[in-house]
Amino acid sequence: MKIITPSFAFLFVAAMTFAQEESPAPTESTAPATEEKASATVETTPEVAPSETTAPAAQKNEEVVAPAKAAKKEATATAAKPATAAAAPAASTAKMGKNMGVKDMENAWEAAVGKHDYTTVDGFIAADFTGVSSKNKFVGRSDVLSETKGDKDTYKTAKNEKLNVKMYGTNVAVVTGRAREVGTGKDGKAFDRTFLFTDTWMMRGGKWQCVASQISKIKG
Repeated sequence: MKIITPSFAFLFVAAMTFAQEESPAPTESTAPATEEKASATVETTPEVAPSETTAPAAQKNEEVVAPAKAAKKEATATAAKPATAAAAPAASTAKMGKNMGVKDMENAWEAAVGKHDYTTVDGFIAADFTGVSSKNKFVGRSDVLSETKGDKDTYKTAKNEKLNVKMYGTNVAVVTGRAREVGTGKDGKAFDRTFLFTDTWMMRGGKWQCVASQISKIKG
């Protein structure tokens, strides 16, 4: 027992001494980790710099693009002005037609015959117009317009002497009337002609259009 005890004590002391020498090792390994983490933090911080330097570039691009867009918009607006100005006469003509009543349009039509005003007659006749002429022929829109354009007579007067308007609802009107035309024919002979007519008008797109007509020559 005396021999074994000192040996056991010696081994115990040696083991404790070895443990104390080995224990600092974790502390030394921890320090480099801390330093490495701190170093990593310092390296990642400058990454914010590129975004800060990019902002002025983006702003510069926006400043360049903005004047280009403004110039394009101004050019487009300028180009559109002539088209608007050119469209004005047509718009005013359409508005005048919409404001005219059936009786006014009948009087304007007969006056247009005396003035060889093809445009006015063209604006009153519907595309699907049908009728019977004073020469007892079936006619369409193109026939009436051709007759108006080819008329070579010289008129002293051309006007309606009597008009009677009958409404059928709000979109259909039937006009019966008498028209008188005085002047000189293309052959140099004077004429005094009187016609009786029946015109049917329909309201389309806010404007009256003549869709059917029948004319009878009773004098001249």
